[in-house]
Amino acid sequence: MLPQADITTVDFMSRQTSWLHWLMKKIYLIMLDFVPNLYDVFYKVSGGASGGSLVQSAFAVVMQPVMQRIIRRAEPDVVICTHPFPEGAASLWKKRHNPHLPLVVVMTDYSLHQIWLYPRVEAYFMATEAMRQEMTEKAFSQARLHAAGIPVDVSLQALPGKAELREVYGIPQNNPVILLMGGGLGLGGIKETLLELEKIPQSLTLLVIAGRNERLLEEVRKCAAQYHHLVKAWGFTDKAHELMRAADLLITKPGALTISEAFVLGLPMLLHDPIPGPETENAVYATRHGAAVWLHPGEKLAPAVQELLTGDCLESMSARAKECAKPAAAAEIAQCIVTMLTGKK
Repeated sequence: MLPQADITTVDFMSRQTSWLHWLMKKIYLIMLDFVPNLYDVFYKVSGGASGGSLVQSAFAVVMQPVMQRIIRRAEPDVVICTHPFPEGAASLWKKRHNPHLPLVVVMTDYSLHQIWLYPRVEAYFMATEAMRQEMTEKAFSQARLHAAGIPVDVSLQALPGKAELREVYGIPQNNPVILLMGGGLGLGGIKETLLELEKIPQSLTLLVIAGRNERLLEEVRKCAAQYHHLVKAWGFTDKAHELMRAADLLITKPGALTISEAFVLGLPMLLHDPIPGPETENAVYATRHGAAVWLHPGEKLAPAVQELLTGDCLESMSARAKECAKPAAAAEIAQCIVTMLTGKK
């Protein structure tokens, strides 16, 4: 690799990067509460060739000045984008200022969508071979397409065993252990999920990561004193991977990174409440490959969990999850980028 490389990570939608970008994200999240299918509408409108190009061009034009400021400050040898918004801004910047600056895109979805497809991209890295084939059919150069998988932390492969971690966290060895996660904001109906799980007579250990949602964390801890299950709760924590390793089942929204990490850990999933669009496609992918069960609206959670806890269901799902895993994705992507850069010198 390049041990001397200077890597600058930028959150393109943060307030520190751009007040306008942050405001756009804030307004979108607020609107999502009132119009749950808003993302679905955007996803479908931007999915077609004409509608997609229009949406892509609009976002690229709005965000290109911020990308120009970032590039001038960092003077990078390569720009790597993991989201289509900065990708579009970088592509437009290349067109206007420097067509020779390498632009690399790491797709973080389990389905291909028009909004990821921009000109002037030297290398695309995607989750699956099916996505690579679909891009080939759209006349993208095969030499630029790599089905490396979605990159995850390499430390996942070096975690201690399940029994050891349960001892560390005071988790009983014999009870089924279920982890509830809702991302950094603690979304995904965690409190309602806990109420449903309380209906299960079998003794369970429930691990809850509330993220930065302090109100949820307080509510979970209050509920814990009343439940017959053992409930352990954390706020925002860097121990999420260890808790995933200690669990038998993960109940979560189907974010692509979370799913990818669960694949590597062989952790079966019960997925619910996907944001219409890419999260729905993520749920479809994990379910079709036997690594997850997708709980659709109207289906009861408690019976679904009870069914998963019977027989060798979880063991079978764990094996299927590992078959989907791409633990070396990050290393493969890094090596390809290094080869691309050194080959240009």
